[in-house]
Amino acid sequence: MISLAVGVILIAFTVFAVLPSMPLNWGADVIAFLKGCAPVFAAFIGLICLFIGAADIKDKNEAKKEEIEARARDEAENK
Repeated sequence: MISLAVGVILIAFTVFAVLPSMPLNWGADVIAFLKGCAPVFAAFIGLICLFIGAADIKDKNEAKKEEIEARARDEAENK
């Protein structure tokens, strides 16, 4: 319940700070920040995607090996 109240308060502050009709009028600063951090954020997300993709390929290869070993064991037991 507290996190919900804090969330509403922070969203209200954001609207208060960004709108041009409000006293703070930080809209231009927020846009400049977003323009500056977008390439860094994109690079960070790209690195995360690369790590996840590499881990996924590794997991698939290990699952294939385990499946082949299980089939070989089953065939050996059936003979």
